[in-house]
Amino acid sequence: MSAPSRPVAGVLWMVLTGLLFVGVTATVKHLGDRVPAPQAAFLRYVLGLFFLLPLWRQIAGAPFDARHLRLYAGRGVLHAIGVSMWFYAMTRIPIAEVTALNYLSPIYITIGAALFLGERFSWPRMVAILAALVGVALILRPGFRAVDLGHLAMLGTALLFAGSYLIAKVLSDEVKPSIVVAMLSIWTTVGLAPMALAVWVWPSWDELGWLFLVASLATTGHFTMTLAFQSAPISVTQPITFLQLVWATLVGWWVFSEGIDAFVVAGGAIIVGSVVVISIREARQKRRTPPVAL
Repeated sequence: MSAPSRPVAGVLWMVLTGLLFVGVTATVKHLGDRVPAPQAAFLRYVLGLFFLLPLWRQIAGAPFDARHLRLYAGRGVLHAIGVSMWFYAMTRIPIAEVTALNYLSPIYITIGAALFLGERFSWPRMVAILAALVGVALILRPGFRAVDLGHLAMLGTALLFAGSYLIAKVLSDEVKPSIVVAMLSIWTTVGLAPMALAVWVWPSWDELGWLFLVASLATTGHFTMTLAFQSAPISVTQPITFLQLVWATLVGWWVFSEGIDAFVVAGGAIIVGSVVVISIREARQKRRTPPVAL
C-alpha cells in the first residue's frame, strides 16, 4: 500500500531543494577560479565523503561483482568529468545560464533511454525534445552573441550527467539506492583525483570551508528532494523546479551583479516545461504498468 500523497509537503520540500541547489551554485561562483575546477570538484567530493560514514556498514556488506564494478567506475568517470566542467562553467557564465542549461539532463536521459535501454520513443517525447532545443537556442542565441566556453562546458556537463543517471537507472534495479548514491561519491572522488593532482594548488582554510559548505548543501538538497518525491507525485513536484531558475536569476543579480536576461528565463522555462511533460508521461506509464509479483 502506497503512502498517502501530501502535495503541500511535497511542494515545500521541492522549494527548499531548489534553494539548496542554488546555494551550491552561488557558493561555487563565490569561490572563483583560484582553485582549478577539477581540484575544487575533487575537494568537494572528498569533504562530502564524511556524510557517507553512517552508511559504512551497508557499503561494506553490499554485493560486488565485476559487472557492478565496471558500472560504478564508468559512472564515476562520467560524473567526474561532468562535475569538473560544471565547476569550470561557473567561473565563466552567469548562474542563471548554468542553471537553465543544466535542465537539459532529463532531455538527454530521455534520448539515451530510448537509444540504449529500449524505452519507447513516443511523439509527445519528440515534441518535448524539440521544444527543449528551442529553449537552448533562446539561451545561447548563436549568431547574436558570442557563445562562451562555459556554455559549451554546460552542454557537455548535462550530457555526461545524463549518462551517469542512465547507469544509475540500471544499477537501481539491482542495488539499494543508498549504495548507488554512496558508490557515486566514492568513484567520482577516485575519478577526480588524477585530474586534481595535475593542476593542484594549495587551498586556504577559507576555501576548504566554502567547499565543505558546497558538500553540505548538495547532500542536504538530495535528501530534501527525496522527501519531496516521497510526499507528492511528480506531477506536483516537477513544475516547482522552475523556481530554481528564478532563485538563480535573483541571486546572480543581487549578489554577483549579473544582468537579468529575459531570453535565458524564457529558454529555461521552455526546457523545464519539456521536462515536466516527459516526467508526467513517464509517471503515468509506470502507474499503468502492472506490478511484478515478488
